[in-house]
Amino acid sequence: MRLRDLVTAPCARRRASSALAALVLVLPCLALATPPPWAPAHGWRKKNDPHYAGYSGRTWSDDYGVQSGRCNREDVGAVLGALGGAAVGAEAASDGSGRAVAVVVGTVIGAAIGAEIGRRMDKADRSCAGHALELAHAGQTVTWVNPASGVTWQLTPVSTPATTDGCRRFRLIATGAFGLGEGRTTACPGEDGVWNLAPEAKMSRR
Repeated sequence: MRLRDLVTAPCARRRASSALAALVLVLPCLALATPPPWAPAHGWRKKNDPHYAGYSGRTWSDDYGVQSGRCNREDVGAVLGALGGAAVGAEAASDGSGRAVAVVVGTVIGAAIGAEIGRRMDKADRSCAGHALELAHAGQTVTWVNPASGVTWQLTPVSTPATTDGCRRFRLIATGAFGLGEGRTTACPGEDGVWNLAPEAKMSRR
């Protein structure tokens, strides 16, 4: 072996060892930089994977803060205002085209907490409730406040869907000048992103 080879061989081995050490240090950092699919949609995921699969089978472009536990009523209201009142789907009929946020119909709220308190919910409130049913996991409480009515709402799905229809039982709590109201019922999703009262819940009200 030539003298030059004897000199350069240890140098090459040192360079290879240094490169390997750097790779070992960098790989864990890269793994930490990319959050798992179920992580809250902040930072990387918000920019690269901005779609959210709901329990209704629809895919939503925004969670409006639901997955962090607080529905952003201001953003929901802005979307509803931009799309017009028809986007909320009145109480039933809508093809759901262009729908950007889910909604719960008034009968669901009335069944859960009573018609008197339920009437304090506006369209943005019912959309926060619908989006919570779409994206909140079982046991997670989603909270929002209506500044006009002064009512604080808390919705908690109490179970994941047990059947293919995706129906979810949930607890709803309202706190305001009237005191505290609380109740439970079951809602089922339609293909248009509108959550309606479950058939068995309708029967129990008769």
